[in-house]
Amino acid sequence: MKIKIILIVLLTLTVQTLFAQVDRSKMPKAGPAPEIKLGNYQTFTLDNGLKVIVVENHKLPEVTFRMEIVKDPILEKDHAGYIDIAGQLLKTGTKNRTKDQIDEEIDFMGASLYTSGQSIYGSSLTKHFPKLMDIISDIILHPDFKQEQLDKIKKKMISNLKAAKEQPNAIANNLRKVLFYGKDHPYGELVTEETVKSVTLDMCKNYYENYFRPNIALLALVGDINVKEAKSLVTKLLAGWQKKEVPNFKYKTPKKPLVRKVAIVDRPTSVQSVVMVGYPVILKKGSEDVIKANVMNSILGGPFSSRLNHNLRETHGYTYGARSVLASDRFVGYFNAACTVRNSVTDSSIAEILKEMKRIRNEEVSDDELTQIKNYLTGSFARSLERPQTIATFALNIEKYNLPKDYYKTYLKKLNSVTKSDIKAMAKKYIKPNNSYVMVVGKADEVAGKLKRFSISGKVDYYDMYGNKYDPSVKNLPPGVTIESVLQKYIDAIGGKENLLKVKDKTSVVEGGTQGMNIKITIEQKAPNKLYQVVDFGTGQQKTIFNGEKAKVVAMGQERELKGDRLEQLKIQSNLYLPLEYKKYGITPELAGMEKVDGKDAFKVVLKTKSGKNWVQYYDKDSGLKVKEQFTISVPQGSFTQTTKFGDYREVNGVKYPFKLTQSMGPQSIELKVKSLKVNTGLSDSIFDIK
Repeated sequence: MKIKIILIVLLTLTVQTLFAQVDRSKMPKAGPAPEIKLGNYQTFTLDNGLKVIVVENHKLPEVTFRMEIVKDPILEKDHAGYIDIAGQLLKTGTKNRTKDQIDEEIDFMGASLYTSGQSIYGSSLTKHFPKLMDIISDIILHPDFKQEQLDKIKKKMISNLKAAKEQPNAIANNLRKVLFYGKDHPYGELVTEETVKSVTLDMCKNYYENYFRPNIALLALVGDINVKEAKSLVTKLLAGWQKKEVPNFKYKTPKKPLVRKVAIVDRPTSVQSVVMVGYPVILKKGSEDVIKANVMNSILGGPFSSRLNHNLRETHGYTYGARSVLASDRFVGYFNAACTVRNSVTDSSIAEILKEMKRIRNEEVSDDELTQIKNYLTGSFARSLERPQTIATFALNIEKYNLPKDYYKTYLKKLNSVTKSDIKAMAKKYIKPNNSYVMVVGKADEVAGKLKRFSISGKVDYYDMYGNKYDPSVKNLPPGVTIESVLQKYIDAIGGKENLLKVKDKTSVVEGGTQGMNIKITIEQKAPNKLYQVVDFGTGQQKTIFNGEKAKVVAMGQERELKGDRLEQLKIQSNLYLPLEYKKYGITPELAGMEKVDGKDAFKVVLKTKSGKNWVQYYDKDSGLKVKEQFTISVPQGSFTQTTKFGDYREVNGVKYPFKLTQSMGPQSIELKVKSLKVNTGLSDSIFDIK
């Protein structure tokens, strides 16, 4: 009993002593940074200059091959994209294997293999790795570029570029690259349909011959392999790879603007704006500023809890997310803050971004903010170490950027030592709200006027989707061209007013496919604007019925009446004589200049509606035919810009109709072909009844 009492007394005294030592009014001091134990790696170099890094990890029976070509960036000029294409061609056949044979061997092993203009990546089970290495060495030493494969790659790239034209974020990134770096810098040139079309087989072969060389290559082998096995395998398969002197290039260093400038790409149908604020930055990989600058930017616009996101999303509700990037680079990096917002708050969002940029420059961050972001970055770093590939990346970076050998081993110590004064110093050095480009992709009519206050000169510069500057007050039109002449030429081109008015009804069947799904659309129209449409997508149907005044949609056994903007759009779009009846619907057509559509000049016509939702059409300069249109669709999930291109016009009863339509919304694209089109078949009014 005495023993129990003594133990209780001792325990009580100990607890009292511990609590007496803790002052809970003060934040506890941070402990020392944890010791980082990175997996070791070994290196060896072949006589041809190929440097090999081996990272052993025997937890899983797999090995990864990762090779990078370390060279100066190359200005591709009028053939931008040829390096990427050359990289893709590497995987399409060798002098010993066809593309099909390579694909079959990779699939049989359950392996993976990717090639690009700067790298090759492959992974397989340990037992298959010698075979995978044999295939990769064959690709490196004996590529066989074929015109047929080049044509396929170019066709796919052009298709992707066409889709990107309708993506505001892709357009904004084009503008950002051109403004930050200029088109005479490799980082600022853009890949377009025209540059891809110009790429030849010889260009790709010359790139491979001149730059795929072992003396500028770094190879990392990661996984269930030791250095002895690696050296034997690499020597056997790649010792014959011939080294060659590789050209070096120097470019003028891009600089941030002397004063803040505002740039806009006009998208008349946009209901949202993509907003960016940024400029080029000289922040070299591995410099002593990198870690401190990364902590600073993480507080400003890194994780979800960052200042920018809290301000624009949580406080004001302007956006779903706002972020900033401060990118280091071997040559020239950049700072960029970005978000997507409603047109009505575009200028307010920019004001808040600039406010946060100024605040982090002028005020010290709080202890809580600094501690939280250090904890976040520490956790992210620690989690990354669970992947063997992380060690390979660290090893490659150390060799590529000439970093200290202990750069990553001491990372957490350097991170933990960052102070509030360091944050302010980094912000002063790298955050430049008054020397930035304010970039907007959106509806200029609604937002451009409000953007002038952010420009020191009070001017907003206009750019097209490829970063070409233009004056919106100069329409760039041939003499004598008016909105009336463009629309009249179109009416004449499709058959004339008299023939158009003879069409009392029209029935068309359209077919197409997307993502493995076949679609059949049957459209019945009766003058002036009655519509019955059935979309059959195999597993179900959707019907749209419009009697000229009311409309409903029937799908999945449920009916929904269309109202508001969607109903008004349907009234307009279902009219058989619309080009003749703009005034009837309160539409004001305006000629907005000329643009290229698939490489040909086209007149841009903006149809301004009473609702304020513009509709943009493009008419071929030579033929007069409508080749493209864009308008915004509002659905419960949000608003989307739909783009339709028209081609293969054919005459039916004196009137020309497009028999090929390519429709895209965001990244999704579908090609539709008219299988049949009949006019004046005597459609009954009962088809369009709304019950």
